Amino acid sequence: MNKKLLRIILAAILLAGAWLVERYAGLATWQVLLVYLVPYLLIGYDVLGEAVEGIMEGDPFDEDFLMALATIGALLIGFLPGAETQFPEAVFVMLFFQVGELFEDYAEDKARDSISELMDIRPDVAYVERNGEVKEVNPEEVSVGETVIIKPGEKIPLDGTVLEGASSLNTVALTGESLPRDVAKGDDVISGCVNLSGVLKVKVTKAFNDSTASKIIQLVENASENKSKSESLIRRFARVYTPIVVIAALALAIIPPFFYDSYATAFSTWLYRALTFLVVSCPCALVISIPLTFFAGIGGASHKGILIKGGNHMDALAKLSTVVFDKTGTLTHGSFEVEAVHPDTIDKKELLHLAAHVERFSTHPIAVALRNAYPNEADSCVVTDTKEIAGQGITAVINGKTVSVGNDKMMATLGIKPHACKLCAHHTGTTVHVAIDGQYAGHILIADQLKDDARKAIEQLKRLGVQRTVMLTGDREEAARQVAEQTGVTEYHAELLPADKVSHVERLLKDKQTDTSLAFVGDGINDAPVLARADVGIAMGALGSDAAIEAADIVLMDDKPSKIALAIHLSRRTIFIAKENAWFAIGIKVAVLLLATFGFANMGWAVFADVGVMVLAVLNAMRAR
Repeated sequence: MNKKLLRIILAAILLAGAWLVERYAGLATWQVLLVYLVPYLLIGYDVLGEAVEGIMEGDPFDEDFLMALATIGALLIGFLPGAETQFPEAVFVMLFFQVGELFEDYAEDKARDSISELMDIRPDVAYVERNGEVKEVNPEEVSVGETVIIKPGEKIPLDGTVLEGASSLNTVALTGESLPRDVAKGDDVISGCVNLSGVLKVKVTKAFNDSTASKIIQLVENASENKSKSESLIRRFARVYTPIVVIAALALAIIPPFFYDSYATAFSTWLYRALTFLVVSCPCALVISIPLTFFAGIGGASHKGILIKGGNHMDALAKLSTVVFDKTGTLTHGSFEVEAVHPDTIDKKELLHLAAHVERFSTHPIAVALRNAYPNEADSCVVTDTKEIAGQGITAVINGKTVSVGNDKMMATLGIKPHACKLCAHHTGTTVHVAIDGQYAGHILIADQLKDDARKAIEQLKRLGVQRTVMLTGDREEAARQVAEQTGVTEYHAELLPADKVSHVERLLKDKQTDTSLAFVGDGINDAPVLARADVGIAMGALGSDAAIEAADIVLMDDKPSKIALAIHLSRRTIFIAKENAWFAIGIKVAVLLLATFGFANMGWAVFADVGVMVLAVLNAMRAR
């Protein structure tokens, strides 16, 4: 960009010098042309080269061809009988075209800022433990299963699980969230986060190219491959529009002089109008500003933790009428928590205490929930003879007492029939029963927890005009009904297999209006088929599976369903700005074309209608960031 700016400044100085030579040196017309060719070729050699290249490749009709044709014609028009020279105008048109290109380059650089910041999330080094030593290596050289050390202030180089240490992580580059996330032993961490406090030892679970940071960068870099419908339409429009303009300009130059007494005298006048017509009609404002608007919109969204894989998905987002949600991991956290403790023969604390000890070594989500509810396991209790009974639960001997923790089947095996719990009538979840030495001791209710912003997300979608919100889940009817009531979704369907979800989405796609779109929001591997089938697939990126993220069109990096409304808002705003640019450019061009046809607009008007409009459109496009 600095090189182009230097060329523009130098060409402007040479143009001023050429004007002074023309005014005071008294040279012949052909000599004046040679003087003006110096700044013209300096500022326009690349445009002329692109025009020649297009002609050689059999695809000449683009903005470079129009600019070359119009400016060369303006340079030569002064040699026609009775015509005035237009040398300064020719150089001015090329000069201001390059100024417009400079603004485009600057705008693209600014639009890339949001994306280039993502490149910083991928660290250059990793400190890996090998043979008792810590070595500084390239993250690409670290294998799955190795241990890396991350000190405070360093970026996490690869995805993994914390083996030792506790810290807070800055996830703003990935999720847009400023609140640090606390991690400790056993927690998963993702590459790109910044370690804020303690030293962490992390066991690597994904290779460098499969890590979260690398995948995010790949998604954003590849987003431009998926052109929006508006963007593709502009490109197709320019290919048809340009030859029509060239033919119209030729007709404007050749036909009207036949109606004058002197064809030669009239031809120079109408040729000048035709050249002005060519400059005005150059479609660069449309061809440049529309794609740039979408590029800026994608960059701005990525800075807020919303990765949109292409402008075409913005089109679909803006027209959403139906949003279909998975439940677990999407509207709910997908992790169990103890919701209620109902003891029968012992107190609440002791019931949780025994259940947590029995489940001490289990990795089942229910066991994790019980241990989290009673984290103080380091006491004097002696736990022996732990046995897991598939499909029922776990038994263990604690301080000489046999404690059984499990479901209804386990209680039936023990000959125990738990009584109906009136307190559980208003709760849905998994009931875990506890028996001591064959005697019923009570039960614990464990349930998935609703995300804090789940209800807010549904409310925001309805305010944005989304007519139908649907929840599809493989969970039980009771759990699905409770989540539906809590969030306010308009309909729900429970106990579904992945194929059933696809069938429901197929039905909903048929039901929606033709000019609207449907989005599916999910996070699991089983959601990948339906994410791919929907008009817009939205995946939860922080906790979502790789398959879901790969199949989705949009990834929410902080797993917040309320970000869907923000994505819709950003898409609609981006498309509105693109339409603003289109109508503004077309309106100005049509007005100046009419003036040029009847001789009321000179090359100065043409420069404004082409380059001026392009600069204004590019600046407007940057609002999409």
